[in-house]
Amino acid sequence: MIRKLTLPFAVLLAAACADAPAMRAAPVPANDPPPAAVIELAQAQPVPATRAELAATFAPVVRLAAPAVVNVLTRRTVRTQPPMLADPFFRRFFGLDPDGPFAPQERVQTSLGSGVIVDPSGVIVTNNHVIGEADEITVVLADRREFAARILGRDPRTDLAVLRIDPGRERLPALAFRDSDEVEVGDVVLAIGNPFGVGQTVTQGIVSALARTGVGITDFRFFIQTDAAINPGNSGGALVTTDGRLIGINTAIFTRGGGSIGIGFAIPSNMVRAVVAGFTGAGLARPWLGVRVDTVTAEMAGALGLSRPTGAIVAQVAPNSPAARAGLRRGDVITALDGRPVEDAEALRYRMATQPARGATRLTVLRGGREMVLSLPLEPPPEDPPRQATTVRGNHALAGAEIGNLSPALADELGLDLLETGVAVIDVREGSPAARVGLRPGDIILRIAGRDVRSVRDVLAVMEARRPGPFRMAIRREGRVMEATLAG
Repeated sequence: MIRKLTLPFAVLLAAACADAPAMRAAPVPANDPPPAAVIELAQAQPVPATRAELAATFAPVVRLAAPAVVNVLTRRTVRTQPPMLADPFFRRFFGLDPDGPFAPQERVQTSLGSGVIVDPSGVIVTNNHVIGEADEITVVLADRREFAARILGRDPRTDLAVLRIDPGRERLPALAFRDSDEVEVGDVVLAIGNPFGVGQTVTQGIVSALARTGVGITDFRFFIQTDAAINPGNSGGALVTTDGRLIGINTAIFTRGGGSIGIGFAIPSNMVRAVVAGFTGAGLARPWLGVRVDTVTAEMAGALGLSRPTGAIVAQVAPNSPAARAGLRRGDVITALDGRPVEDAEALRYRMATQPARGATRLTVLRGGREMVLSLPLEPPPEDPPRQATTVRGNHALAGAEIGNLSPALADELGLDLLETGVAVIDVREGSPAARVGLRPGDIILRIAGRDVRSVRDVLAVMEARRPGPFRMAIRREGRVMEATLAG
């Protein structure tokens, strides 16, 4: 069972900080190298051979990193009511006063997670699921000071969010990023966060695995695995190496009982850095490649002349896409991007997502057993065709759904294959007929009342021309086609 690491129950802020020492450290600019003492500590050492050699301490690293790890406390006011009492017909039938004792009740939900200061001016990165739909976000520093935080940006696809607090003229302690591609399996790492709300806690372990692509936590499946103990409340906290730099944001654990069993996952720092740069700059934009790819399997490897199964094989190239202009062809095997290895299709998606949406990069491919390097232009996915976002209205099961024409840009926003075409559900109004029949953002509408639909105009025309009454509709969701009869 994969579990994200927020603390989903009310925790008193005083208790959350009770064990946090009131420590202060000299501000560390986000991109400056760590102090020489920390670098010296991190130098390669032989395997310990005596008990004395095992008595090394990580205290200098903790003194450097811990002040930059914060608590993130969220509050949200929700209205609750038993499902039957929420039905207007039920209330009218029994003559219940809508403002009486059975009226919806408001209550405050609180959640506690962690975050990391990555810029001394007060920029903080955490998990998107930590802040959820919060009405109020409070950041508590390691020295117990509290600040109201505002959201600079949130990216559900990577499960990252960027916050800002205002410390005035003070420059806060901040963690520098380390290139996550430099880390190796077996490297010692420290996890810093606030598990179970007990206060700031440091645990130590190693990097257990890299490039974990089979973990379905986010759209970009490429995680650092560690055995450092992380638990609920650690979400958004720091995974640091022994030079005191940020290598990942702790996000989820594999668990059977809710606690750590030594299998934790962190979002690599290279992805974190790209998201932070996007939300603190001109906006988050990812480049698109314009291909549909499959992972090279063991069966494919022999036919392709590969010594082992590796890379992403091109199944389709979109016309006029960056891949087409770079000269990529169907059947090419992509093995590296910008010199970084591409082991499978998920790794290619991750590598593209960490590139800037401008300039160019190098794409290494195998074609007919020969390796070549192509120059790939980097640009954001286009809005072609225009989405024409429209909210469907009327007295039928589609009412309340916002739909749009699929383009690479809209597909990217919805986390769909960028070569998808047709009509997609962009949003569904809460409590609407479309919500009650189970439509979701990302659903692709294929047929309505026996007619294929390829644009927003087609959907509106079919809904207007059909006879009143139930109708059949087919959608594609996560690669599966589903068809049902809807009221209307």
